Amino acid sequence: MARHYKAYLKKYARALRKKMTDSEMLLWSRIRKKQLLGAQFYRQSPIEGFIVDYLCPSAKLIIEVDGGQHNLPEQIERDRKRDGALHDLGYKVLRFSDRDVLLNIQGVVEALCREMETRLTNSPLTSS
Repeated sequence: MARHYKAYLKKYARALRKKMTDSEMLLWSRIRKKQLLGAQFYRQSPIEGFIVDYLCPSAKLIIEVDGGQHNLPEQIERDRKRDGALHDLGYKVLRFSDRDVLLNIQGVVEALCREMETRLTNSPLTSS
């Protein structure tokens, strides 16, 4: 399945890459350059009408690092709808708070490894 790319989001994604938060930079330092099970991740990647924090196409996995604003009722509902739309495209969305990333990066990486192992093992692309 092709990535669902919307060209108009490209400039916004570039701007977000230049303004990464401390928690986003920390997580990126642990998953970039195929460090996590040899899988390629992309940061601030446009998909459908959204820009996701991190995308791993081979595992159909999206990682979101959420700040405190994601705890507001209207944002929770927006995130739920967004996650549902991405799920309908076949993606799994994992959300971590920025606080979790900053205070427990090892736990976050271990959770990602577990999910990646499951998704890569059960992927129709790898189980031929």
